[in-house]
Amino acid sequence: MTEVIAINTDKIHHINRSYWDTRGNEFLGAIVLPLYGAFVSEAKYRLFGDVSGTKVLEIGCGNGQSLQYQGERQAAEIWGIDLSAQQIEKARQHLAERGISARLICSPMEEECGIPTEYFDYVYSIYAIGWTTDLEGTFSRIASYLKKDGIFIFSWSHPIHRCVIEENGKFVFGKSYFDESWCAVAPEFVHGELTLSDRKMSAYINALAKAGFAIEQMVEETDEEIMRLQGEDSDLAQRAKMFPVTFVIKARKL
Repeated sequence: MTEVIAINTDKIHHINRSYWDTRGNEFLGAIVLPLYGAFVSEAKYRLFGDVSGTKVLEIGCGNGQSLQYQGERQAAEIWGIDLSAQQIEKARQHLAERGISARLICSPMEEECGIPTEYFDYVYSIYAIGWTTDLEGTFSRIASYLKKDGIFIFSWSHPIHRCVIEENGKFVFGKSYFDESWCAVAPEFVHGELTLSDRKMSAYINALAKAGFAIEQMVEETDEEIMRLQGEDSDLAQRAKMFPVTFVIKARKL
């Protein structure tokens, strides 16, 4: 059973911040570049290409491993924002140990937090954008951070994946695709409390358009080579053979 929660931004931030401050990465782990999520990689799709000499900002930077990836590829400036103070501290330590300089900000992605506008060549988010309580507002802020023709890349759990459950050896819909209510994530899936909204794909596409982005590429295919390397018999792999579990969008600021 999942508990439907009325939208209360402060409450949702508190619940999710507490999880990432205390239990973050223990169960969910860290999905970091060069992976965009389950069975989707930068190595295959090259959505970033060459980032050397560019200014990059990560939304939901977590423990800093994706920022490390950009630093090692010679990005000129590296910025990160995260809701969790503990994740920011992990990122700070992780990057400092590797000699990588970054500007890190602890703040919800929806709020004004001093990030410069019309400044970045790339803004990206690896499995973090879905935590926002205001998708249109967040995309609008991200557009403001980017230079004209700047690139926004983000990945998240595919909406279909979140709707499907296994029942008697078959995959069936366990909830309506159109249900976007905020719900407490079932405790059997995470150790602790988390709150999410399962948005429709159209919600992301329409919010991008409203914020002034043009979509250049969308990826929802499963990379079979990664699946073979990670083991084709896992529950997630079996799902990924039947329907997308991750999606990635690359958009350009007009």
